[in-house]
Amino acid sequence: MDVYSKENKSFFEENGYLKLTNILDTKQITFYDKVYSDFIYNKYDTSGLRSDLSGKENKDQEYITQIMLPSKILPSLEQKTMHVIGLKIARFLLGNDIILDFDMLINKAPNTNKETPWHQDAAYWLDMPDKRALSIWFAIDKATLDNGCMWYTPKSHLLPLREHNQPINGGALQCKGSEKESVSIPLNPGSCVIHHGKTLHYSRGNSTDNNRRAFILNYRPKEMVEFERKNGYDHTGAIKQKK
Repeated sequence: MDVYSKENKSFFEENGYLKLTNILDTKQITFYDKVYSDFIYNKYDTSGLRSDLSGKENKDQEYITQIMLPSKILPSLEQKTMHVIGLKIARFLLGNDIILDFDMLINKAPNTNKETPWHQDAAYWLDMPDKRALSIWFAIDKATLDNGCMWYTPKSHLLPLREHNQPINGGALQCKGSEKESVSIPLNPGSCVIHHGKTLHYSRGNSTDNNRRAFILNYRPKEMVEFERKNGYDHTGAIKQKK
């Protein structure tokens, strides 16, 4: 099916997620595999932008590594295939005023078996006048049920935002959700899944011997990105309070 088909757009608008296969070819996957490894193994300075989303107190090992804003650290990424195609897809689904807000890397380390709890991305964000937003989740490794592929609750983006809380020991925000009312989205490397900012989702832990790496791009209207920045939100992990 054509990526830019009416069927794809209608499915996304109705269900709040959309799977697209084979967006990156083998050569491109090899490129992003190397770039990702360079970030994970500290070829680039990620200080202040790297954290462990698991909330684990063991600082000797990261369970769910998050690195924010890789394209700010390595600006040439924005001219590469993933970002170029990502922007085109985002504008197709949400409108021509859409721009990249931020990107990030999330890796689930081998045999850590730590789930990412149910949540909606919008719970992390400012309450903005224009709610249009989506994330494109590119698989760098094969994403399976055993290593933490994404699960989505269809049509949840059409309902009010659920109440979220954060564990006492830190880590990711969470809310109530269930696999029984959701669908799993296994992916091959180079494929992606797109979800609306309000779509309820989660992933199981990684119980395999290999990494589960994802490269994620987030998009919203240009005016809303400017609104965020004016209010101190730049997705570095720290909110810059207005004086």
